[in-house]
Amino acid sequence: MLREPAELHVDDQGRVELPLGLLAEAGIAPGTDLVAFSDGDGRIVLRRAEDAIRDLIENGML
Repeated sequence: MLREPAELHVDDQGRVELPLGLLAEAGIAPGTDLVAFSDGDGRIVLRRAEDAIRDLIENGML
């Protein structure tokens, strides 16, 4: 079950603050290292760094 979308603001330094509830739903704890990339069409994807690295290893890309 997904929560209602959270409206966020990009500050003058390009920072965005994510609500703790949203992070918890995604299984991301404070202090977790993330990898961010553009998925085009105005979307930015955040992944746990350990998951992204594991996927690269499993796909023979690392």
